[in-house]
Amino acid sequence: MSDYIIRAVSDDGSVRAFACLTKDTVNEAFRHHKTSPVATAALGRLLTAASMMGAMLKGDKDTVSLQLTGGGPLGRVLAVSDCKSNVKGYVDYPVVDMPLNSRGKLDVGSAVGTDGFLTVITDIGMKEPYIGKIPLVSGEIGDDLTKYFAVSEQVPSVVGLGVLVDKDYTVKTAGGFIIQVMPEATDDDITKLETNLEAVKSVTALLDEGKTPEDLLKMLLCGFEYHITDTIDTRYHCNCSRERVERALISIGAEELKKIIDEDGKTELSCHFCSNKYEFDEKQLRELYEEVAK
Repeated sequence: MSDYIIRAVSDDGSVRAFACLTKDTVNEAFRHHKTSPVATAALGRLLTAASMMGAMLKGDKDTVSLQLTGGGPLGRVLAVSDCKSNVKGYVDYPVVDMPLNSRGKLDVGSAVGTDGFLTVITDIGMKEPYIGKIPLVSGEIGDDLTKYFAVSEQVPSVVGLGVLVDKDYTVKTAGGFIIQVMPEATDDDITKLETNLEAVKSVTALLDEGKTPEDLLKMLLCGFEYHITDTIDTRYHCNCSRERVERALISIGAEELKKIIDEDGKTELSCHFCSNKYEFDEKQLRELYEEVAK
């Protein structure tokens, strides 16, 4: 089954919801970055959240970036999504090994850390992107995004994310949900949601049982009349290219390009998101230098 997101809204407009399956997406990230289990879980959760937040975008060129800088051994964890829920991401230190937490689970919170921030950058083509930044709550990512929606977007939300890593370090399952309370919601609606959330065990356990995104929403929205408005494919996709790398080299300016030519005579740049390597020999660098010098 390919990865996908479903978007739903209650018939009275009081609740909107997203749920997704992201196993293949997170496995692709693991393939690119050769992450350790705890790094796979952290990056996978952030990619899963980014895919659903990408589905919230409206413009064809809109993007959303989620960045965790918690001071933990993973360093920075970054995920980016476009409006079609094509996601990419990376972690500064992908092979961190951590002992399991007190519940015998991967200790994502300690690996990410809590001495820092969650930053969400939404670029909708305006002069400046919208930047929301909050102190980290737990480093577990779902809790931190729940706080972000409440504080920065003033939309009461619950975010559930899960990545289950198999014994061979590949991803056995991954997915999540976002439930958001709209202004039309009543106290009874909120109580109903709270009851449903208390009855739902971990996302990874449910997905490992074979539950689908549709099943997740059926449980989370029990007692609500709702309808699914969209089904959206999601995947890991890096849009890097030689042309983009050339533009990056041009952007450093003639002086820096001349320094590279004089000192090394060549350069190799790697994409953070997919590890593709782009080599430039002296002739190619001189052509870029001449373009800048003009």
